[in-house]
Amino acid sequence: MAALTILVDADACPVKDEIYRVAGRHGAHVVVVANAFLNVPREPWIERVIVSDKFDAADDWIAERAGPHTVVVTADVPLASRCVKAGASVLGPTGKAFTDSSVGMALATRDLMQSLREAGAVTGGPKPFSPKDRSAFLGALDRALMRLKRATKDG
Repeated sequence: MAALTILVDADACPVKDEIYRVAGRHGAHVVVVANAFLNVPREPWIERVIVSDKFDAADDWIAERAGPHTVVVTADVPLASRCVKAGASVLGPTGKAFTDSSVGMALATRDLMQSLREAGAVTGGPKPFSPKDRSAFLGALDRALMRLKRATKDG
């Protein structure tokens, strides 16, 4: 059975503690990928990877390793798209799953919002991260790992 792995786009991830908690329950390996040093718990199943500060270095590292036995946690829509295409389960920090059917719309919405911001039509950012978002993420990560466990048992 292939090991379950959670790849974390960690630089701005608000749910790292939740990831560690759920991964510990499921026996999943966690890889925390960042451009700079981040503290992570000292557990044999948690790995810290520091990539260069080159643009998209963390995204490239994650995308190259994403696959059917991985869950990727990111708010970065282009990275989510790359990982979905690689067969990974992809979750945003609010628990929203990126899928084949949703990632195209997410990319289009992202591009539209970027154009509106550049034109000065939109000045606000995303809504603040809430306890409800954190709770939704915990449930979504738990379900994603359960699905992958079943798939690796059956396949």
